[in-house]
Amino acid sequence: MRPPVSELLVHDDAVRANTAHFAALTGGRLMAVLKADGFGHGAVARSVLEAGAGSVGVTSVDEALAVRAGGVDAPVLSWLNPPDADFASALRADVALAVADPATLVAVGRAARRTGRRAAVHLHVDVGMGREGCPPSAWDALCVLARELQGTGALRVVGVMGHLSSADRPGNGRDTREVLLFRNAVRGARRRGLGPLVRHLAATAATVTGAADGFDLHRVGAGLFGIDPSGTATDLRDTLTLTTTVVSARSVPAGTRIGYGGDHVTDRATNTALLPLGYADGLPRAASGRAAVWVRGRRRPLVGRFSMDSVVVDTGDDLLRPGERVTVFGPRVGGVGTGGAATGGSATNGSGPGGSATNGSGPGADAVPTVAEWADWSDTIPHEVVTRVGIRVARVHRTLTTTTNDTAGPRSAAADAGPSAPVPHVRHASTRSPIDHHQEGHRA
Repeated sequence: MRPPVSELLVHDDAVRANTAHFAALTGGRLMAVLKADGFGHGAVARSVLEAGAGSVGVTSVDEALAVRAGGVDAPVLSWLNPPDADFASALRADVALAVADPATLVAVGRAARRTGRRAAVHLHVDVGMGREGCPPSAWDALCVLARELQGTGALRVVGVMGHLSSADRPGNGRDTREVLLFRNAVRGARRRGLGPLVRHLAATAATVTGAADGFDLHRVGAGLFGIDPSGTATDLRDTLTLTTTVVSARSVPAGTRIGYGGDHVTDRATNTALLPLGYADGLPRAASGRAAVWVRGRRRPLVGRFSMDSVVVDTGDDLLRPGERVTVFGPRVGGVGTGGAATGGSATNGSGPGGSATNGSGPGADAVPTVAEWADWSDTIPHEVVTRVGIRVARVHRTLTTTTNDTAGPRSAAADAGPSAPVPHVRHASTRSPIDHHQEGHRA
């Protein structure tokens, strides 16, 4: 069987290495956040649990049920659901639920009575994000209701969670205030007779910077995949390589217009190649005229506007052959992980918006483009780049001993791409997660 035209190679060894790093950093108090299909990486739950994570966090009930369907029996927490979510299925699957408002709390209690299973609940407080989470002004009322429902046996409050708004900017001044708000919320819950409570506030950035140290659990998602929103980590590894195949190639004269609107006009006779990836496959259209790919050992610029299904690369003196492989992004030289906020400038020459992707003299000019550079070229963050790769791109998981393809088929050449040295599987000495509290006396 032919290998897929386009492949997203998941460097499972790098995912495991990053997970082991955070397991050590948190003393084993690590929840692996695998929302959005594991940040676009697919089935990595087993890898992160074997490497030291004690539990899994996701957003919706549907995501939690998918994790369970993948054979995961570790604790799972779901924290972003409307009141009419399928809480009954969540409880039958032993999924803990985070709740931020009375309507959802009542719905969870109703599902618990209907299924005969007591719900494990983490109350979610808003300490500064202004999105999900209970506003501090309504917190006491939520705790009172939770205590009443706990008294009926329908649920048990086992945790309190929050999320820092600015932990990706060290020294921002907001973290201290928000940590205090969180501590006050925990004290308020305890005053209402709730507890013992698992307290968790830190995501990746706060875990790296220490902005929310001193609590019971760290929810790390982006960091497992080499992304540090704070831009301060130096020892994370990139985890993805995206490759595609040349569909066709041609020689064109100077003055040739390329793409919609003819925005790009060749200034010399050159060669071009057509690649079957476009914005429907996750290449941000905002990167048109700014991005590059890696082909025949060097960077070449993508030219013209990105289309839904394709992009064009200017290959200079090289006339490519149909079927040749091209790398869109991959691990950076030295394996250092992906940074956080994009700057909007060139990743290689620092020339600001619209800067060249290929003519710089910086450290990336003679290397495979990285996720961080694609984020720069697109004026976005690495999280968006890794999570938007479309379903037409096959996910290939490279482990220490095997490679599996989510669309079936044999190991392809892409499975051998990218510098990703293997590391041993790691299991932390303590495999009991702090959110295991919810499994004791779970049945109503």
